Amino acid sequence: MAEHLASIFGTEKDRVNCPFYFKIGACRHGDRCSRLHNRPTISPTLLLSNMYLRPDMITPGVDPQGQPLDPRKIQEHFEDFYEDIFEELNKFGEIESLNVCDNLADHMIGNVYVQFKEEDQAGAALQALQGRFYSGRPIIADFSPVTDFREATCRQYEENNCNRGGYCNFMHVKLVSRGLRRKLFGRYRRSYRRGSRSRSRSISPRHKRDHDRRDRQRDYGDREFYRHGNGKRSSDRSSDRHERDGGRRRHGSRSPSRDGSEERRARIEQWNREREEKQEGGA
Repeated sequence: MAEHLASIFGTEKDRVNCPFYFKIGACRHGDRCSRLHNRPTISPTLLLSNMYLRPDMITPGVDPQGQPLDPRKIQEHFEDFYEDIFEELNKFGEIESLNVCDNLADHMIGNVYVQFKEEDQAGAALQALQGRFYSGRPIIADFSPVTDFREATCRQYEENNCNRGGYCNFMHVKLVSRGLRRKLFGRYRRSYRRGSRSRSRSISPRHKRDHDRRDRQRDYGDREFYRHGNGKRSSDRSSDRHERDGGRRRHGSRSPSRDGSEERRARIEQWNREREEKQEGGA
């Protein structure tokens, strides 16, 4: 029984909980709904109810004085609002998505949904928005149960064939230009990535492995030379060569400590052969 109830929770078969409130965080029946509206006490998503006032609120494409509006002016008005809201809310944490409803029904019109990456970021934003105003109107903010906007949006609207128009009960998400979306989300996500990298270790694991491998190669070459060579370490050899050259080093010459392990071993073998030849010649 419990498994059955869990499987139908938030669906049309659920006769106890309101499926529309569960999916879109709003219901046309409001408090008079016969089913329960389970309001979350914590969520990564906030709902700012009826916040966006479109310039053609009464009649689409027409201003309150009855004059036609240029669609470009309407879009510019919306994108100014979108950028304002994004920059204000982004102060509280990284924003995963910001959606504004283009619906006309009372319970959906002008609704703004902002989803943060973390729940505590949404909680901080909710606390800061209490008692705030925008364009002379109070901001009504609350946690929303919506976490998957694919289930909340109207697929027919995305395909430009929703026959319910602005009074559809699913989200008609108002679109912003690609340039503005890239500007806002790209810029702020880069800044958060830079901040996270500055808090991490300065040397990445891959670079640290390369650094350790080079150190081991240098140590191995020095040990080989100290065992089989003339008894001096690479630092001593560098000092001797520097004195022998009169304090000058030819341009492009490499320090023995920077040679690869293969070169170092080849040079050691050559020195050993020269020493053995001298010893045989002296004998």
